Amino acid sequence: MAAWFWYAVVAAVLYGAHQIFTRLAAERIGEGLGGFIVEASAALSILIYLAILWFGGRWSQKFSGAGFGYALLTGICVGAGTIAFFLLFQKGGPLSSVPAILAGGAAIMAIAGILFFREPPSWQRIAGVAFAIIGLFLLRK
Repeated sequence: MAAWFWYAVVAAVLYGAHQIFTRLAAERIGEGLGGFIVEASAALSILIYLAILWFGGRWSQKFSGAGFGYALLTGICVGAGTIAFFLLFQKGGPLSSVPAILAGGAAIMAIAGILFFREPPSWQRIAGVAFAIIGLFLLRK
């Protein structure tokens, strides 16, 4: 089994729970304030993780200007995406639509992996991209 597999399982569970809690929150808080609370609590969680590394003597965090820039762009995407999900749920979008939406994002990642990161294309990746795009179109109603 690949060394990263269990991290993938934990990430999938946490991101699944993330969307369930966003759906519950969307009925009870505005998208801007809700999004801010989501991102601020995420930042606090990461700050606690960094403190554990620092005080535990396991600090090995590298830094570069390019890394900072890409991390900043990632944060902007996450923040805007969080607001988009709040709005989606506030406008009546079903929680069951989230997997297809995330599959659309996965299709974008697969295409970028092939085009920009020189990951080998395979029929499985191409089929996954096609199915993800089809899934997005099936959500229109």
